[in-house]
Amino acid sequence: MTAAAQPRVRAWRLNLGLSLLLALLLVASLLVGPSGVGLTEFLEALTSSATEEASIILLEIRLPRTLLGLLVGATLGLAGAAMQGYLRNPLAEPGLIGISSSAALGAVIMFYFGIASMFALALPLGGMAGAAVAAVLLRLLAGRTTNSLTLILAGIAITSFAGALTSLALNLAPSPFAALEIVFWILGSLEDRSFDHVWLAGPFILVGWVMLAGSSRGLDALTLGEDAAASMGINLVRTQRLVVYGTALSVGAATAVTGVIGFVGLVVPHLLRPLVGHRPGALLGASALGGAVLTLTADLVVRLTGTGATLKLGVLTALVGAPFFLWLVLRTRRLEG
Repeated sequence: MTAAAQPRVRAWRLNLGLSLLLALLLVASLLVGPSGVGLTEFLEALTSSATEEASIILLEIRLPRTLLGLLVGATLGLAGAAMQGYLRNPLAEPGLIGISSSAALGAVIMFYFGIASMFALALPLGGMAGAAVAAVLLRLLAGRTTNSLTLILAGIAITSFAGALTSLALNLAPSPFAALEIVFWILGSLEDRSFDHVWLAGPFILVGWVMLAGSSRGLDALTLGEDAAASMGINLVRTQRLVVYGTALSVGAATAVTGVIGFVGLVVPHLLRPLVGHRPGALLGASALGGAVLTLTADLVVRLTGTGATLKLGVLTALVGAPFFLWLVLRTRRLEG
């Protein structure tokens, strides 16, 4: 085997291993829960011979939750890898450009004005509207420049403004119960989601995946620098649009239906990057699989610890991700020193 082929073989083996692990987690996600429904009832549900209670639990509660865990986790991992590749910064993550915070703000507005109580899909629709507004603002602030710093500064401005408005909504909430609802939603969860949420967010997520996958060649070329990438015929403006709008579509739709689930897009690409030979293009697929694995694993932990007050998925990922981020910063300082 040639030296050039070794990274591709390692990446293929990594993707295969992650795919097998993901398949096991998908089955476990359908079987694990506080109810007594297990493998036998699951097999019966597939053949329409299960009891009505078992069918409802498996096909209307656990299945949409599992599918959303797969879609949202893969989205966060994929978008994180794309953002880190485009910005050439291992500390970048999808929330850096303000999409997540703006999607959360859109849902909070639905809560604040009582629209969320009028119909079931008000929250995700509000979240997706917030993400769309953020994408337009990002485009207006960053302009046509491909400068990474300009994009980061525009994203930080949008994130700060959306965070300030969210805090204002909490501060002026008409009742403590409304404020509590807002806080619980922001914490992020896959609980109590239905197929309506899957059908609403799924198409936008899939289109976002296609756009992010289309940036693969440009991300690989950018490892040599912007000038070198341009000399190779890479359209840097197109690559930026694929990354930014792909992230806006997929992460915006994901946040709109689950709330804010942080650190997945930071942790997963960073852990997998050495295993694919530090190639941004190869990291995209591996990070999508890894993000789904991490999210489904965290959701299983949430279910198994569901005694009394339910632990929120976003809280658990933050508990895992924050120490990792701290370790990453200290390791970077040590390497630079």
